[in-house]
Amino acid sequence: MESTLHTHSLGGGFSQAPQQSARAFRAIMNAMARPGSIETLAEAQPPAPMSRAAGALALVLLDHNTPVYLAGDWDCPAVREWITFHTSAPFASAEDADFAFGDWAALQPLSAYRIGTPEYPDRSATLVVEMPTLTNTGATLTGPGIKDSAQLNLPDIPALQANAAQFPLGFDLFFSAGDQLAALPRSTKVRTA
Repeated sequence: MESTLHTHSLGGGFSQAPQQSARAFRAIMNAMARPGSIETLAEAQPPAPMSRAAGALALVLLDHNTPVYLAGDWDCPAVREWITFHTSAPFASAEDADFAFGDWAALQPLSAYRIGTPEYPDRSATLVVEMPTLTNTGATLTGPGIKDSAQLNLPDIPALQANAAQFPLGFDLFFSAGDQLAALPRSTKVRTA
């Protein structure tokens, strides 16, 4: 079994890294710049339970200086080996992570993650939340990067409203489902539809 995990950790990255990473980076930045928009990131093939979109985000944004926390089922040998081989990112506790991956329940409690300081609000965590699906329904989003309003299905509106209320502090979020990715920066206001 170990050889299977090791063999899988060698694959699933970008087959044409310069072009694919550039496309993925643009899609990731577009998702963050336009909260509520849903982008497609299909070129990575990480091991389960990590989705293709979350895998592409990991390939583009993680490196040896980016501590990562894996929550719940995501903290498994296959995902750890894949991240280590493709990004060299070190693993950390929730309190020390720059990025955290998992589903909403596994990522709790949210109080564990860094939200920055008044002097350095950028020293906060980014959560990558696996969702069953992503749709432009549900919560209404307003704020920077949104012309009037946008909609996105979110796992816990009150918790995300509380995060936005801390702005400029707070954590940023990406939501992934299959090959789809959406973002919710801390500057985005969230209300029920």
